[in-house]
Amino acid sequence: MQLTKHHGLGNDFLIALADALPADAPALAEAACHRTRGVGADGFIFGLPGDAGANTDVTMVLFNADATRAEMSGNGIRCLAQAFVLHDDRGSNRELSIGTDAGIRTVSVESTEDPTVVQARVDMGPIGRGPDLEVGEVADYLRNHGFADHFSTADVGNPHLVVGVHDVHQIDVARNGSELSRVAGGINVEFISATSGGIDMRVWERGVGVTEACGTGACAAAQAAHQWGMVGPVVSVSMPGGDVTVELGDTAVLVGPAEYIATVNYG
Repeated sequence: MQLTKHHGLGNDFLIALADALPADAPALAEAACHRTRGVGADGFIFGLPGDAGANTDVTMVLFNADATRAEMSGNGIRCLAQAFVLHDDRGSNRELSIGTDAGIRTVSVESTEDPTVVQARVDMGPIGRGPDLEVGEVADYLRNHGFADHFSTADVGNPHLVVGVHDVHQIDVARNGSELSRVAGGINVEFISATSGGIDMRVWERGVGVTEACGTGACAAAQAAHQWGMVGPVVSVSMPGGDVTVELGDTAVLVGPAEYIATVNYG
């Protein structure tokens, strides 16, 4: 199987453009994503044929590194879009319609001076309210551990818990993120604090752990920060892997890069 490896601000994915989903897809994804025994990645994406009835170009099926299936990834969909245009012969500057488990998403891909890097705008759809965690174990955990200032949930095709803190650099993201996700029954957790130009974010992703960036998390964090009066409707979100811009409106638009790393013959 030929794979390409890409990353969106350090959040890396293996991409397989295939005619059908293999029967052993979860196990294959888990093995390939293993950091020492496989190729290594945060997630594995199968790019399957688009749906002619829905007029989509390609269908995204995403598995986390632990073999669990994920509904959506803002970084992953940019990586898939880059893989698709690299494989296609109609040029890099394209608008793609991509089917996902969270619905159809539109991705505009633009080439850059670096042939390995594209810039992509993803219409992530409307951001909905996430699970109600205002009362219960999650709220108790946050209060008992000093996270009482701000927290809210969001649905960006997948669930998120956004926690406002004074300084994200002082947070043990691995411990607090994993504990909060477990208490909440499995959720992505973002810790955010204000900066002079936007927000700082650190993330714990369900099925992966601490990652350098999260696109859906950036959208959830931007929405929460805007609701709390920290930022305007155009939000710069800084993560360890780099920065993205989130434009808030009827839908959230995520703007950021995807970078091709390598082509791998696997298996």
